Amino acid sequence: MVIDAIRDVSGALLGFAKITRDRTEQHETEQALRRSEQHFRLLVNGVTDYALYMLDPEGNVTSWNPGAERIKGYCPEEIIGRRFDCFYGEDDRQAGIPQRSLDTALAEGRYEEERQQMRKDGSRFWANIVIDPVFDESGKLLGFAKITRDITDKRRAQEELERARDELIQSQKMESLGQLTGGVAHDFNNLLTVILGGLQLLERQLPRDNEKVQTIWRNALEATRRGAQLTQRMLAFARKQRLFPQPIQLPVLLRDMSELLVSSLGPTISLETRFPLQLDCVMSDQNQLELAIINLATNARDAMPSGGSITFSARHELVDAEQGGKLAPGNYVCLAVTDSGQGMDEETLRRAAEPFFTTKATGKGTGLGLSIVHGLAQQQGGALQLRSSPGLGTTVEIWLPAVKAKPEPEAPAYAPQDTAQVEPNGPLGLRVLVVDDDALVLAGTSALLADLGCQVARSDSARAALLLLEQSTYDLMITDFAMPDMDGMLLIEQVRQSHPALTCVLTTGYAGRLDSLADSLLRLPKPFDRDQLLALLLQVKHAG
Repeated sequence: MVIDAIRDVSGALLGFAKITRDRTEQHETEQALRRSEQHFRLLVNGVTDYALYMLDPEGNVTSWNPGAERIKGYCPEEIIGRRFDCFYGEDDRQAGIPQRSLDTALAEGRYEEERQQMRKDGSRFWANIVIDPVFDESGKLLGFAKITRDITDKRRAQEELERARDELIQSQKMESLGQLTGGVAHDFNNLLTVILGGLQLLERQLPRDNEKVQTIWRNALEATRRGAQLTQRMLAFARKQRLFPQPIQLPVLLRDMSELLVSSLGPTISLETRFPLQLDCVMSDQNQLELAIINLATNARDAMPSGGSITFSARHELVDAEQGGKLAPGNYVCLAVTDSGQGMDEETLRRAAEPFFTTKATGKGTGLGLSIVHGLAQQQGGALQLRSSPGLGTTVEIWLPAVKAKPEPEAPAYAPQDTAQVEPNGPLGLRVLVVDDDALVLAGTSALLADLGCQVARSDSARAALLLLEQSTYDLMITDFAMPDMDGMLLIEQVRQSHPALTCVLTTGYAGRLDSLADSLLRLPKPFDRDQLLALLLQVKHAG
């Protein structure tokens, strides 16, 4: 309402002019606007997961919500009026990132990125940043609306997911590589068996007075033996090695190995052992555990080119269901090998157990050492753990199941005999059936047996061998394990039922599947040489 007084020329009051305008709609609009602004302020102030604030055209902070205070650490009175580039690191400020973000938002209508930002206390966090320019009705720039969200946990979860995916891919790759390695080692063992036997048969045909020929023969024989050692390493890595776990006392094992370790590592390396007075035995294959210890000691020596110390220690560990992880709940003994060497950085430590990964110079290492130890530990129900820092040395731990039983000497695959008492071509008089699907192995083994004075029959399959056993009598059957129609274990099971008096020997260089029946069998590991075969024949002869 508007009321005006109306007067004449002399100033006398004539009356009033009253104007009334209906402003109901405008009043409701203003009230609604005030309620909207209030709700918006409540909304902005109620958001604590996002930093919501305004910047003026120059980039100075003009408003500040509780979310911004929680995420960045500034109170409103500490930050309002300051330029927003204080949220960026010095390197970003030097690169002009803050101003570039405003320029991009103004030019493109929006700016968004993920970048590390600074809190008030100087700590960094990963932030999702969104900047929008704000204009009035006339198009004049009023400032910028900036939204920041802390995505540190999201990025950490994403990194963990990517790491888990990489580990899965690596695990699948390792499994495939292990299967390939096991198959290659199996075939290679067959070839080495033929080569080794052939070289030993050839020995007596060579001229003794020709040193050059003798040298070539010795080199070939040594190369064959090295090839056999390589296949054993490949099988250990692939976890296809046939293991014979037994209770082992670690202090006794290290004591017996001390002379070998001292001579192998050299005078610049000092060795120390730290074992508790009471220490459980570990359940492990002694030969493979010795190989693992030598590998770890050699790696430790190579990490100390100027010399240093290696410490062998052990402790008891109890793993329960909650902390088990890769280990089954139970009691373990942890054998630790610690060196004072140069240590490893995080990336090297992460890849240290990968096959063929090595930091040594070309020709100085195969990169299989830790892979073999890792395969051994996992195959026997344990685990391999590594700790290292640059300049602070490395500790490698082998966790193996603990047992209370005292160690007992392992029965050898065949009893050692004095082979020197047997003439090279002396008649042993044994009738032997050789079963192998590999023609070369079959011919080579038969030739060795014949040279040792045996009567030999050959069969290239298990089913053909069963037919021969029905037709003739034999003192000994030597059969391969991996055969296509029927494997050696099934063959021996059937032979034991129909010919219980027949001595059976299983020969294999690849574990594949060997059940408990194999523990009661005589075994001849591939590749085998003439002396091993002779010792086996003598054992069978004397037992008969």
